[in-house]
Amino acid sequence: MRQDLRDKIISVCTKKIHAKGEAVGVSFYAFFANKNDDPELLMEAARWWIEIHKLDHFEKAAKIKSMVESGL
Repeated sequence: MRQDLRDKIISVCTKKIHAKGEAVGVSFYAFFANKNDDPELLMEAARWWIEIHKLDHFEKAAKIKSMVESGL
């Protein structure tokens, strides 16, 4: 996964955790605007989330942040 996407995921997860607590959930759509302005980046996130890690639609933001920070 490219570094700018990793940075965005970490930033969004950190903000959500600070705002709503450790139990807050996210989907990979949380890292994108409500318009499809970068389909390649969206598909990269979807592949990482769905194909590679077989994650549920919603996962704990803390889990996703940890996975991305550890390089998974």
